[in-house]
Parts: sequence; C-alpha cells; structure tokens
Amino acid sequence: MKKIMVIAGARPNFMKIAPLLKELENYKDQFTVMLVHTGQHYDFEMSESFFQDLEIPAPCVHLEIGSETHGIQTGLIMMTFEKLLQKEKPELVVVVGDVNSTLACSLVATKMNIKVAHVEAGLRSFDRTMPEEINRIVTDSISDYLFVSEESGCLNLEKEGVNKEKVHFVGNIMIDTLLSNMAKIDKSVILKNHDLQTKTYAVLTLHRPSNVDSKESLLEIYEILKNTAQKIKIVYPIHPRTKKMMERHSLLNLFEELDNFLLINPLGYMDFLHLVKNSKLVLTDSGGIQEETTLLKVPCLTMRENTERPITIDEGTNILVGRNKARILEIVDTALSKHLNGSKIPQFWDGNTARRIVNVLTQKI
Repeated sequence: MKKIMVIAGARPNFMKIAPLLKELENYKDQFTVMLVHTGQHYDFEMSESFFQDLEIPAPCVHLEIGSETHGIQTGLIMMTFEKLLQKEKPELVVVVGDVNSTLACSLVATKMNIKVAHVEAGLRSFDRTMPEEINRIVTDSISDYLFVSEESGCLNLEKEGVNKEKVHFVGNIMIDTLLSNMAKIDKSVILKNHDLQTKTYAVLTLHRPSNVDSKESLLEIYEILKNTAQKIKIVYPIHPRTKKMMERHSLLNLFEELDNFLLINPLGYMDFLHLVKNSKLVLTDSGGIQEETTLLKVPCLTMRENTERPITIDEGTNILVGRNKARILEIVDTALSKHLNGSKIPQFWDGNTARRIVNVLTQKI
C-alpha cells in the first residue's frame, strides 16, 4: 500500500484537492491518503467553510501555521512539515497551485528524497515581483510529476528544459470542482440575501500586494470603483488581508461610503460562485477567478499587467486592464451595452482532470 500525502493551505488549494481526494477514494486498495492542512489561511471563510462546502474530509494533520511574512511562513511550514515526513514516510507528496505551502512542502519532500507531484504546473506570469511566480518556478524545478492545466504550461516547461516524461497535460482541476458542484451553486440564496437581481451587478475581488498594500494604489482603485459604480452596482466580498490594508491606511470608511457599492464579508464557495455566475462582469486580480469566469462565460476584467493563465485571454472571457481607469470604463460600457467577443471552453476543462491525474499516479508510483 502506497502512502500519498496531499497538501492544502489556502483557499485556492481547496478547490483543487477536493476532486483529487474524491477520485483517490476509488483506489483504497492501492493508496493510503493523508490530507495535511498547513493552516496558511486561518480565517474561517477562507478555510473551514470551503471544507464544508466542498465536502472535503477533515485533515489528518493540521500544522496550524497561520499568517506571517513570506519568509517566516515558508520557514515555519518547512520546519513543521519535515517532522511530519520523518514520522509518516510517504511515497509521494502532492502539492497544488502556487502558495507558500506549495513551495515549502515540495522543498522539504525533495530534500528527503520523497517524490513530489505538482498539480497546476507550468503556469508563468513572467513577473518575478509576484511571490507566486517564484513559488511556481521553484516547485516545478524540483517536482517529479508535473500536471499541467493548459497548453502554455507545457510550452513553458519545455523551454525551461524539463524532461518531457515528467509532464502530463491533464486539464484544469478547479473546473472539476466547479462542474461537479453546479447544482449546489445554483441553489444559493446569496442574491436574495443581498437584494440583488441577476445580471444587474459586477463582482469585485482584490487581494494582491501590488493592488492593495500601498495607500496610493488603493486610492487609484477607489477612483476606478467610484466611476464604475456610476454605471453598475459593485459587490465586494472583502478579502481579510485587503480589509487589514484599508484599515492600516485609514481608507476603509472611504470604500464603505461609496455609492452603489456593496461591501460584504467573505463568502463560501457555493455563494461566491453563484454571485459570479449571475453577475454582469467581474473585476479581479485573482488567478483562479479568471478560469472560473471563462467556464461560466462571464466577462472578466483582470486588474493586473500580466496573467499566468493566457488561455483565459486567448480562448476565454478574460481581459487584462491593470489599473487603467479609462480602459476599464470603456470595457464596462461595452459589456453593459452588448455581449463581448465569444469565448470557448479550453481543452480538458471537462470535469475529468482528477481522473487523468490519478490514472498517471496508478501507473507511476
């Protein structure tokens, strides 16, 4: 019996591990599976509520790391995880996405000669000022099995000289979660709870340091939102980190008092996806939401200068807008007056990614 350790630490991880854990249930005679929660996201709505919504089993181990700077958080995870690996001695550690837990656990496992599988490998923004980009590059360079969500990932890994035998183009595992939960998503009453009507509002998500850490960037965003809210109501389930930064710069009241702007607490998975699915458009700086809006065919204005998910632009509904107020308002006008250019669903975004991943694992370990 082979022991597989699956690592999760932050909200984007949870949607990626849920279908994988479910698929691994079909191979109980071959694998023993341990779920490890690093505790990187400690806020209830950013962690436990997703376990409930997605019916993820309780973690076998909770490292309880909590929030820290990148260096301290990564170091604490490594120290704690090393002791766990010494005790459990798994044959494989599975990491997902690009958070600090992904980097820390893959580094420790590799140094202990334990195989590492990286789900969502090969994505590149080519912007090394993003901490996530460093996490992606390092994790891919030391992983034994690289599971890729879109064709750009395969090309990036080839250019970096990665052995092709390590690379497996399997599709987008987050889409497995979205498709398998669509009936539950449709039953959400979040619109009723906030007196919202379908396709009459925009959804906002913001959390990246480049957008929310400085007073100057927050004031730029305030001006963008003030002008956009004159055209369409904006709903913002505020990220705890962003709220903290707004409070630090004494700007929270300014945002709360915006006209036609609804600031609400963070939402669980079903409520949030229902909100997005029924919106007219989304303003975001998140990577995963670019993918979810592509599947849901909702226009997505990404407030960044780059994306590690180019397929969402080439084939999906994503448009890079940075913090260019004029461009954002122009695209909002277009979205409100007519449909934006058509999109299609990328290859292997079909709900069967977890099955393809586990098929590889059954053959390789």
